[in-house]
Amino acid sequence: MSATPYQRSRPAETIGGFLAAASIFVSLTGIAYRPLRLIPFAIVLALIAVGIGGRGERIAMWAASIGAASFALGMAVAVITSHPLW
Repeated sequence: MSATPYQRSRPAETIGGFLAAASIFVSLTGIAYRPLRLIPFAIVLALIAVGIGGRGERIAMWAASIGAASFALGMAVAVITSHPLW
């Protein structure tokens, strides 16, 4: 048989997935509210999730990409609408 055995994930991989999900949420929140305060923190969370790797590697990559795009979009929205950056 060519079935692969089930492998349990490490607890760190689970934490990495949660960090990536939290990073995406904070990045998208940062577009509407204080982008210079929230989005760099979200990018750091995403980079930690990327460093952990494992099963959540793809969502961590997406979290870092969404963080970068949210930073650019959030800064543009804040400047256009004259909202405070921090």
